[in-house]
Amino acid sequence: MHQSRASRTEQPQPWIYNPWLDLIVGCGAWSAPLLLVSYVSLSASTRIWSVAFYALALFFNYPHYMATLYRAYHRSEEFEKYKVFTVHITALVVLTLFLAHFWARLLPWIFTIYLTWSPWHYSGQNYGLFMMFARRAGADADKKTRGALYGAFVVSYLVLFLSFHSGPSSDPLFLSLKIPPIVSRTEQIVLLVAFVVLCVYGFRRLARQTGWRRLTPSLTLFSSQILWFLVPAGVSLIKGLEVPQTRYSTGILAVMHSAQYLWITSYYARREATSDTQSRTWRPLAYFGVLILGGIALFVPGPWLASRAFHHDFTASFLIFTALINIHHFILDGAIWKLRDGRIAALLLNSRGHVAAAASRTGDRLEVIWQWLIGNSVPSRVLRVGSVVLLLLWGTVDQARYYLSLHSDDLRDLQRAASLNSFDSALQLRLARKEVNDGDTKQAEAALRRAVQINPVDPVARQTLLRFLIEQKHFDQAFTVTEESLKYFPKDANLLVDRGVLEAQRGDANAARADWDRALILDPKQWLPHLYLAQELDREGESRAAATHYAMFLDRIRQQRDSDRPAAALVIGIVMRMADCQARSAQPDLAIKSYQLASKLAAQNTNPKLQSVAHLNEGELQAKAGDTGAALRLYQHALQLDEMVGDDEASSQDWFAYGRLLDQAGFPPRLAYACMAKSEFLEHALKRSVLPPAADTTRKQLEDRLGASEAADIRQNMEAVLQEAMKVER
Repeated sequence: MHQSRASRTEQPQPWIYNPWLDLIVGCGAWSAPLLLVSYVSLSASTRIWSVAFYALALFFNYPHYMATLYRAYHRSEEFEKYKVFTVHITALVVLTLFLAHFWARLLPWIFTIYLTWSPWHYSGQNYGLFMMFARRAGADADKKTRGALYGAFVVSYLVLFLSFHSGPSSDPLFLSLKIPPIVSRTEQIVLLVAFVVLCVYGFRRLARQTGWRRLTPSLTLFSSQILWFLVPAGVSLIKGLEVPQTRYSTGILAVMHSAQYLWITSYYARREATSDTQSRTWRPLAYFGVLILGGIALFVPGPWLASRAFHHDFTASFLIFTALINIHHFILDGAIWKLRDGRIAALLLNSRGHVAAAASRTGDRLEVIWQWLIGNSVPSRVLRVGSVVLLLLWGTVDQARYYLSLHSDDLRDLQRAASLNSFDSALQLRLARKEVNDGDTKQAEAALRRAVQINPVDPVARQTLLRFLIEQKHFDQAFTVTEESLKYFPKDANLLVDRGVLEAQRGDANAARADWDRALILDPKQWLPHLYLAQELDREGESRAAATHYAMFLDRIRQQRDSDRPAAALVIGIVMRMADCQARSAQPDLAIKSYQLASKLAAQNTNPKLQSVAHLNEGELQAKAGDTGAALRLYQHALQLDEMVGDDEASSQDWFAYGRLLDQAGFPPRLAYACMAKSEFLEHALKRSVLPPAADTTRKQLEDRLGASEAADIRQNMEAVLQEAMKVER
């Protein structure tokens, strides 16, 4: 009886704090509801959730970075043990931080590394906790089992990695590897199959040792890994949706990861303190206070000081700090948390035999400084209290500025945010948009220029200023902006396109064409340069070359998503301009096909006016080619469309053209004259001239051929004769 009770008490205990807290926070059981709430709420109210996530960062994200620094730096033996990371790597990161503030092209590389590494870091933490729970449950996995389970975590990350780097990036700060989508999808499917095989193999071998019930924490963690990485990738595979990289570093997933990290590091810190040979007591409020204040110190002062001291863009500086602090955290965290480390295993796996021996400490200068900082002397207490007050005030101001800066519909709030820190290009853009809406173009231009001045390499600020100046017809100023911007990015295809447009506006067609040609060399996927070149060549009378560029423009936009294509009416008009160029350059067959395409597109988009124009132009070519029957049908349909739309101007022109066609085709003169009389009647109703100057002469010649009496009869019975004319065929 006593033996059975003893055996029960000696069974390994899987829980860290208690089952509910461990499963919800540590194992991520809250993932599904939080991800769902986040997705629905973010779509409904972006501003509220942006502020909420920014506030959560103060209590979860920022402290979780500080927890790693606390672990690595607060004990001299840990500092010395990981000196390569605590000193040398840290120095390299700090150097990179300074360089990134003076070399803007470094930011996308840093940010891409950060966004790509983040899910790998999350996966590594999940795997470490997975194995910790398995070992606490009594499992002693062999090399093959560990390899299979680790492989499953790696595969789940690789599936997401492929989603991140498939095709071109939609984020200017993320440099995609541009893996072809078909290759990416195939590799993802193969990896998903491998994931299932590895899971089945690994879990079957693990469950033989412990049973499935004791693996509940590990299984919950594994389901969280699936929700975090495989489900989004699977949805993108099935639905074709893009997986946004930033969701994995700034959204609810980052909050859950940070909470999970604080959950395990607080347990470790408590065990470390209570098992210390010097019998230190565990003070949770002090511990979390240090983490929160340290987190604020890591993220808040740096961007403010950089923007104030160097007039650097606050948003860019914040992104630099965020990316590099995360990268430093990834490196340091990967070094200091290893279950194979005797001390860590002793404290996390509840192995009592090694705790006391592992807790010895050595004193050195760092320890002396630390002891002074936490001591009871008046200077140290003043320093502590002053630092706490300063950081809390700074954090509060930072939150207030962020909250006010999101109120893009309230000019006063935006101005208050700017008064706190005006060196923020994103804020200046919001301020400019609001001032444009309020009609204050002078202040809007000042805000836009300030945004570009703060961050001259930001394409959004630059393009917004350019569009504004062009809309205000300040072409010379817009040209100066492109010239200044090209000093930073001489190979920016979009800038070259813009400068070409402005050069054409200034009358320098050769320079404009040179810029557009260079833009196409730098970025062959550009489509606007083809349109601009086609229009310029068309204006200069180079119809064949213009038609070629129109065709290339249409081919490029055909490859775009529907949402990115120009309006249908614009596309139809371009197709007809291409057809006009083909007709003028002795390519009638191509021109006829182009007019037919324009007519088809107009019918599909319910645009009878453009469809009528396409019919008339095609009909004219068909008549010249000798196919009078096709020409008659096209003209007749065009006139029906004119009447349906109620376009008297088009009807007047088209009735005259139809009358001329009937006359040239040898039909009775009375039919042609009736059409021209109808055209004249509509023109008089419009009270303005819409017909060519020779129209009166042509009509009078027909009237002379018919005689005054017959011409008068036709005018009296015009509608009956017109009905007869609309039925002719050949």
